[in-house]
Amino acid sequence: MRQLFWFLAVAVVAVAAGLFLRQNAGYVVIVAPPYRVEISLALAIIGAVAGFVALYVLLRLAVRTLRMPAAVAEFRRRYRERRGRESLRGAMQSLAEGRYSKARRLARRAYDLNEAPALAALTAARASHLMNEHDERDRWFTRAEGARGDSREARLATRAELLLDEHRFEEARDLLRELYATGPKQVATLRLLLRAERALQNWDEVLRIVRQLEKRDALSATSAESLRVTATVESLKRKAHDLDVLQGFWNDIPAADRREPRIAAVGARQFLALGGCRRAHRILADALGHEWTPELVRLFGECRDEDTLERIELAEKWLNERPHDATLLATLGRLCAQQELWGKAQSYFEASLSQSPSRATHLELAHLYDRIGRERDANQHYRAASDAALPA
Repeated sequence: MRQLFWFLAVAVVAVAAGLFLRQNAGYVVIVAPPYRVEISLALAIIGAVAGFVALYVLLRLAVRTLRMPAAVAEFRRRYRERRGRESLRGAMQSLAEGRYSKARRLARRAYDLNEAPALAALTAARASHLMNEHDERDRWFTRAEGARGDSREARLATRAELLLDEHRFEEARDLLRELYATGPKQVATLRLLLRAERALQNWDEVLRIVRQLEKRDALSATSAESLRVTATVESLKRKAHDLDVLQGFWNDIPAADRREPRIAAVGARQFLALGGCRRAHRILADALGHEWTPELVRLFGECRDEDTLERIELAEKWLNERPHDATLLATLGRLCAQQELWGKAQSYFEASLSQSPSRATHLELAHLYDRIGRERDANQHYRAASDAALPA
């Protein structure tokens, strides 16, 4: 549209000039003593226009010539920038595709072209690591430090991640703790720190980090539960040296987690080992009220204490709801034997065996017969317990 406008404008001016010159037969006299030149007005106008055009063209050429070095430099700069961007983009794509040698080569080119040199150096470092060239990787980390666009957080996080891949967990943990303490509280940093602490079996720290990630919705429910249970169980196992320490740790566990069968079982065992029988029994009763598992039922019959009659009463209430539960019947037999209620104990053991024969129950019944002097019956059950086909 613009070109059409200018074409029409020039055409109109040309027609107007032609009509003007045709109707005006004047002339122009140029005097430069001792010379005198007389030319027609039309020729003078045409000469003036031609001279102006020629002068304009010459001036433009002169300006372009003077600007050429700067233009060439600008062209070369843009060309380098474009090559640098293409190289860096290609390096990152090759890294994602698993073409590590090409990725490092392109990253080196981007670094040499000064295109985001810090990012290019980290990309080359990661590619070198994946090719198991650790010395070359470390050299690239050195180049990244202090380069234009250097990000301390990105450098330390990348370094820590690669150290984790090498199983250098303590070094990675120290870097990540420093990064988390002095930098932004990133979820990615917490995830890496969780890997390091878990590998080092620092279960108290694992538990703390998992809870932080849960608050940020940074873990799926399944992963969070699995990690939380594992960390809690392992931490409980390390608290079996002191009853007060164990009690303090148990009190800090959320109520819902205490009822989780694996946590309840380990917690009860630790209390039983330290003589905290009543505490263990309360833990088991609470957990069994929410989820019924045979392991917790078996543990409920462990450790003779003054609360045995209370446990018998509670277990018999459960038996009303689960009359055919072999594990519960065996536990009741054990509890009755602790109170020397031999008849009831025998009945419960025999009922348990009728539901599901097991080596443990045969042994319990054999021990009972030994205590009441029925040697023949005891030997019979000892032989049954020795049968390898029976489950434990």
